[in-house]
Amino acid sequence: MENSLWRIRVLLAVVLVMAVFFPMGEGKANASQTPPETQSVLFVGNNWDGTVDIIDPKKFTKLSRINVIPDIKERERDLLTNPVALMYKLMIRKLIGEGHDQYVDDMFTSRDGRYVYVSRPSLADVVGIDLRTQEIVWRVKMEGYRSDHMAISPDGTRLLVSDSTARKVQVIDPREGRKVGEFESGDSPHESNYSPDGKRIYHASVGHVWTPTDQPIFDFTKGDRWFQIVDAKTNKIIKRLDIGKTLKEYGYKDYSSAVRPMVISPDEKTAYMQLSFFHGFLEFDLKTFKPLRLAQLPISDKAKNTPREQYILDSAHHGLAMNPKGTKLCAAGTMSDYAAIVDRGTFKYKLFPNVDKPYWATNSADGKYCFVSASGEDSVVVLNYDSEQEVTRIPVGDHPQRMRMGVIRQDYVSQLPNTEHDSDNDSKGPVPSNKSGKAH
Repeated sequence: MENSLWRIRVLLAVVLVMAVFFPMGEGKANASQTPPETQSVLFVGNNWDGTVDIIDPKKFTKLSRINVIPDIKERERDLLTNPVALMYKLMIRKLIGEGHDQYVDDMFTSRDGRYVYVSRPSLADVVGIDLRTQEIVWRVKMEGYRSDHMAISPDGTRLLVSDSTARKVQVIDPREGRKVGEFESGDSPHESNYSPDGKRIYHASVGHVWTPTDQPIFDFTKGDRWFQIVDAKTNKIIKRLDIGKTLKEYGYKDYSSAVRPMVISPDEKTAYMQLSFFHGFLEFDLKTFKPLRLAQLPISDKAKNTPREQYILDSAHHGLAMNPKGTKLCAAGTMSDYAAIVDRGTFKYKLFPNVDKPYWATNSADGKYCFVSASGEDSVVVLNYDSEQEVTRIPVGDHPQRMRMGVIRQDYVSQLPNTEHDSDNDSKGPVPSNKSGKAH
């Protein structure tokens, strides 16, 4: 009898422990829980402001502006104790930022819409910011002295950050805010893109874009400029090419090796690459690794009369997107002050003039629109791919450059900072446009 009572007591104790630590039905309840709803938004990085504007991509109105350098005083104190880092910050201001500090280069959001990840060039780091509180939840310092372009894997588990002066790309786990890998790059690592299945990374370095040695005769001074295909799982380089040398082998002389923004076709067979000093883009076969065609786009009279040495960071064009159907491209003609929609098959184009220093192009989530940042006029130009019309221009902050589509939790939207108190009076909403561009 006593043994039976003892067994019952032990069994009850085990059941009690299991009830406390493993509640019945918890796994089932979690599995059936509906995740919080998110909405698609456009994030616009105002490079010189250190702010990010959050735009409704359907109504073309600004939902909010958030400060992405809330820790600036602490970072500036750190710089006072690190003379080398301070020197680089001042060099970035003078040689790259056109006399301004660069506080936001690139940004991506978590898949659940809770966080935005921001690279901050002048602070040489990347941070994770809570979209509900606008507070920094993690910070990863670069090994070098400047952070630049980023990319996020399709599943949201890996964030790539170009470590400009360290000749490498840092691989970050954005869920934990820690470095988990890296891969080698050339001088000034720049653009990265994941393949749709997340297995490959297309990466390019741009070399020393701040030097005045911009004539072809001095090309060797620009450093290593490589186009690379990288295994996203192992971070091993599968293929490395010097695009300038490849072009020369096929009879195209005096083209830069520096691949600027690029897009990959939906079937992943073709890359479209902007090159330093080139007014247009290169069509490149990713199976044979041969150049196919060059799209020559117009050069304005102003650009024709501008010496190469005065090009903004060697960027004749800087910004390229492709519609989801893979039939049209959207290009930012940086030095010629226009945006263009280009037919992929024929390379016929339609120009949208009077875009002051366009510096990036990206698609809306539904692929209907191309957004082009006009960094010289502090606005975002909205172009419709199908109608090839300019829809509107959205006022934003100081010197918008990179733009990325992302998501935010719907219950966070009402908690975002109010735009009514923005000092630059840009909260009035979109500006209607009747500009139709010029057909060719």
